[in-house]
Amino acid sequence: MIYLGIIEDQPTIREALTGYLCAQPEFSCVLSAASVEEFLAAVPTMIHRPTLILSDIGLPGLSGIEGLVPLRQLLPTAEVVMLSVYSDAQRVFDSLRAGAVGYLEKDTPLPVIKENLLQVAAGGSPMSPGIARHVIRYFQPAPRLALEPLTAREQDIVRGIEDGLSYQRIADRLFLSIDTVRSHIRQVYRKLQVNSKAELLARGYRR
Repeated sequence: MIYLGIIEDQPTIREALTGYLCAQPEFSCVLSAASVEEFLAAVPTMIHRPTLILSDIGLPGLSGIEGLVPLRQLLPTAEVVMLSVYSDAQRVFDSLRAGAVGYLEKDTPLPVIKENLLQVAAGGSPMSPGIARHVIRYFQPAPRLALEPLTAREQDIVRGIEDGLSYQRIADRLFLSIDTVRSHIRQVYRKLQVNSKAELLARGYRR
């Protein structure tokens, strides 16, 4: 049996959630509150404490995100899933960093909310599709910009580096000052999006 707690300040939404979820055989709705503070105040007197909490974010008093810390302190084994109209990346990551294990958009159909809560009880971390996209984008590397072409002189310097020459020997070969060679090398690194001679050689930028 999953002992479910719900934190939602809008009565119509709270009633819809409790009316549907409490009628499901997998859940026992042990607490429903309009704020984090009300929820926390009720927990100490309960026989069966919530093992799974569905919480809004935009609440009076402590927000759902701010409430994650005291909720987890009072109920360290309970899992918390956020249910919110907010789908921006900042709130998503703030919630996950604070300890939420799932994040659902508030327009998620009730049967889907149920299935997602069952996933949490089974060890999963459900997210609405739009929320999951934020997470994927966060971990994807930024696309590398198109490489700028090197000038003829910069190509000469790259060849010198690949031939194993020191900056001074490159300067001597090309009849340049060593400061000019260093200036060209900075431009080469910028254009090729590398940060060191080793990276330049590893990527094989011979022209």
